[in-house]
Amino acid sequence: MQLNIHPPTPLEYFATLVADDDAFPLLEAAASIAQDEYPELDVQQVLGDVDQLVARLKRRIPQDAAALQRLRSLQQFFYRDMSFAGNANNYYETDNSYLNAVLRTRRGIPISLAVIWLEIAHAVGLNARGVSFPGHFMIKVTMPRGQVVIDPLTGQSLSREELSERLEPYKRRSGLVDDFDVPLGLYLQSAKPRDILARMLRNLKEIHKTQEDWPRFIAVQNRLITLLPEAWSEYRDRGLALAEMEEKVGGSSAAIPDLELYLSKAEDALDIDAIAELVAGLRQT
Repeated sequence: MQLNIHPPTPLEYFATLVADDDAFPLLEAAASIAQDEYPELDVQQVLGDVDQLVARLKRRIPQDAAALQRLRSLQQFFYRDMSFAGNANNYYETDNSYLNAVLRTRRGIPISLAVIWLEIAHAVGLNARGVSFPGHFMIKVTMPRGQVVIDPLTGQSLSREELSERLEPYKRRSGLVDDFDVPLGLYLQSAKPRDILARMLRNLKEIHKTQEDWPRFIAVQNRLITLLPEAWSEYRDRGLALAEMEEKVGGSSAAIPDLELYLSKAEDALDIDAIAELVAGLRQT
């Protein structure tokens, strides 16, 4: 009897990685995102490349080193010796979100740099977490004498005054001023691995939407829906992208199931009538 054993698709592999919050391999899941763009990518090789960075850094740190010494050694190694930095010339290039490309070029955006930095930090014994700061992902490290907040783009540690200054434009846009202001600490809460991954995917989503690259947009949506199966707006957005594609190439609408699911779940959404009208139109084509 011959067994037909097929390797998992990239999306199936991703689904196994993000199934359990208690054992969520952030680095591996983040690295696997690139398989949509690089189908032959060996994710284990990406993990191995990070392990090599960890091994090189560990050789520089005495076993009895204090937390501050470990942090300084990591900062020296990551930003100066290895020259990781923001991709200022091509900030919205999709490779900035793919960890294999970031490791190759040493260039990325705050969240992709942070995912690699955090993996190395944990390996050398630092209590570090990601922070979903508005508009710019951050890192925080808990030290014996307090907390250090770091910009992963540059490695710069930020004071409360600098963080508050960075927040001001967001607060004004959101109406969070005067009586509606909230403490800075609420913006510095640790981000869960699932939320970090969702933010990475939504960065790619926005790039593909701006470029009207619907096949790549839909690939990202497939991952977002796998990651956040009850985020009903993601089904809507995938359905809208499918409708855009079908308008150009014709054929029956694969968009309808996603849009109908959204209508059934998002009862109080402001766009219910518009989506319902679109579904009715798609059914007539």
